[in-house]
Amino acid sequence: MPSNLLNLQQIYVIISKGYGSKVLKKAKACGMRGGTIFLAHGTIDHPLFNLLALNDQRKEIVMMTGEQSICEHTLAVLNQTFHFDKPNHGIAFSLPVCKIVGVSCYNNQSIQEESELNAMYQSILTIVNRGNAEDVIEAANKAGAKGGTIIHARGAGIHETSKLFAMDIEPEKEVVLILAKKDQASVIIEAIREDLAIDQPGNGIILVQDVAQTYGIYE
Repeated sequence: MPSNLLNLQQIYVIISKGYGSKVLKKAKACGMRGGTIFLAHGTIDHPLFNLLALNDQRKEIVMMTGEQSICEHTLAVLNQTFHFDKPNHGIAFSLPVCKIVGVSCYNNQSIQEESELNAMYQSILTIVNRGNAEDVIEAANKAGAKGGTIIHARGAGIHETSKLFAMDIEPEKEVVLILAKKDQASVIIEAIREDLAIDQPGNGIILVQDVAQTYGIYE
């Protein structure tokens, strides 16, 4: 591809609290330029391992963006280092990026449009008011999900509110991240949409993306 045409991916690593900085250090050694660490906790309603996090434990989510070849190499190295292939050692997955803004090392470069993925999984990201994350998990589990990861977040903007997809983002939010098989995702999304009345203004947002690669997922 031309030198000014990039094929970027975003990596998410969900791992036990305290390991995020170690993941980031190893990723930088693989060529990643940096990342962001979020605090979160996992949920589960039965003894089987869920798809995102295990039991109700404190987690860290490491989010990084880089060129596809570097991301693929980084995921392989992280898997070898942190043993995502073993239960309760965390999971990692990547998503395609179609546009990036505000990153100086990629300024004035075009992002290659990702061809349709033959993806087995989709990520379902639901943003709701604080206190409603457990309701999202309950609705998703009833529809066949195996749990999720809850991230506590804050909105930002003038007078502590701003508009995002016609939704008021207020100071206290919860973000629920769920991975689901692609053929099950639509049922889970519809369950969350109905139970949380997502179509009502201010009740929430659901974002869905195909997943490129996964490590550490157990059925």
